[in-house]
Order: sequence, then C-alpha cells, then structure tokens
Amino acid sequence: MTVTVRALRTQDRAGVEAFARIRRIALPFLLSTQEAVAYDIANAHPDAHFRALVAEEDGEILGTARTGVVHDSPEPGQGYVNVYVHPEHMRRGAGTLLVRTAEQHLAAVGVTRFFAWVLDSPDNRAFAERHGYRSSRNAHFLRLDLAHGELPPLQDPPPGVEVRPASDFATDPRPLFDLDAETTSDEPSDVPSEFTDYETWLRGTWQHPHFNPELTSVAVVDGRPAAFSAAHTDGATRYGTVMTGTARDFRGRGLAKLAKNDSLHRARAAGYTEALTGNDAGNGPMIAINKWFGYEICATEVRYVRELG
Repeated sequence: MTVTVRALRTQDRAGVEAFARIRRIALPFLLSTQEAVAYDIANAHPDAHFRALVAEEDGEILGTARTGVVHDSPEPGQGYVNVYVHPEHMRRGAGTLLVRTAEQHLAAVGVTRFFAWVLDSPDNRAFAERHGYRSSRNAHFLRLDLAHGELPPLQDPPPGVEVRPASDFATDPRPLFDLDAETTSDEPSDVPSEFTDYETWLRGTWQHPHFNPELTSVAVVDGRPAAFSAAHTDGATRYGTVMTGTARDFRGRGLAKLAKNDSLHRARAAGYTEALTGNDAGNGPMIAINKWFGYEICATEVRYVRELG
C-alpha cells in the first residue's frame, strides 16, 4: 500500500473526526474536537494559507498536520509545520510525507523559516533533526485534577476591582481584544505576533467553538479590563486556559491570579474535571502561578526551526 497526503475539507466528516481523534491521541494535552477542526479550516484568514493535512493508506488516516503562514507576525516569511502521527502507525512514511507536503505548500507562498513543535522524546527529536530542523525553546504542558484536587479559596477582590465573566462583554468585546493584543505581544516567543485586526480576532478567538465566555474571567479595575484568564472547553469534561495575562499598567497586583482562580472555580462548578494549560519554559512568573494552583507538568515540547537557504 502507498501512503498519500491530501488537504482536509470541512465536508469530509469522517476525515474531520479522524483528524480530531488522532490529535487527541498523539497530543492529549490540548483540546481537539470535530467542531473546532472544521471551524479552523472554514474560517482561517486568507493570508494564513492554512491547511489541515491528512496522511492515509488504503482509506485509513494515519497522521495529521496543521500548517500555515504566521500572517500576524511583523516578520514576514514565517510558517509552521506541526505533525502528529497515530502512535500505532509510526515508521510507515506518513510523518515524512506530511512534513514534505507542508514545506512545499509553505515555500510556494514565500515562507523561508519553518517552525515546528515536537514532543520532547528521543524519537521525536531525532525525526525533526533528520529533516533539517534545529532545536530552539521549550514549553511545558501542565495538568490539574479539578475533580479531586484542592483549589485556593476564592478571595474578595481588592477595592476598585471586580471579577466578571467575559460573557458580560458579549455586546462589545473590543476591550477584551485590546487586552488580549497587549498581553500577547509581551508573551515570550521566537515567533512574534501582533493582534491588529479586530474582525480576525472575533473569528479566531471570540467565536471559536472551544472558547467559553462564561468560564473566561476578567478582572476589571474602575471599569477597565485589566487582567483575564481565557478558557477553552471541549463541551464534556476538559477545560483549558489558553491565555492568562495582565495589562502593563496593572501588573504586580495579583490580578492574573485572581482572574484565573475565579475561572478555575467556575469550571469546577460547571462539572469540568480536568484542567489543562501550557507555559513557555522561560515564563517563570506564570509557571509559579500555575504551581501555586496545583498544576503539575505532564509533558514538554520543543520548538524546532528550519530555515531555507
């Protein structure tokens, strides 16, 4: 049998389901649902040249890739290639063919620097290095047992501060866009990005099927959103915080911790039993906050980069 690679389409329901399932198996520390896979394909920004790729053999999908251009970066020519193969179908050529296809797609639209996240294991790292990638920064996946673990008690906000769900901003989420844009620009990363397009943020963040505005908590100071903890959920038992940050003018006051604690308590009350998050290994303050909540590192991934020429 021959392994082939093709782009996934939203109308291919079986393929979308297999894509989400393989991602959950290969990368159980991130949420992946059929709804989100289909939404990402249908709503990607045109400048991202996004592709969801699947490798299949005799009609069976063996592996997946997400690839596209980092269109919101001030540095042009950057793209990503994130490949995950079902553990039972390794060493059949699916991963290599996915990488090659993704790189050809990105090179055709002007990408000269390819970034890839690779789980930190000898086999995965060797695979990346065989394909010409060199290691860069590390990041951690963290997990908290919401069903049995103890959360810090909720505390009354300091004077002038209130904690509100993001759903309170449903009629006008722009203040949350501004806050997200500012905090994201300060995140440690070797691929800088800038949020400047409100409509793109609405589609990619606010309207995303994983985003849960009821469990996203916002610390508001004198009417201004000052810190937040953004929640994603799978609609079943898993909850994840995908961004927690504070506006520059309000840092050092414990507002991010206040918002995240509120979000975690809301998630547990809503019946979610597992909390997931991720941290750049160099983000010491956020790692300390998550350890204070009781999160434990469950896996590490490594950013790899390959530059053409």
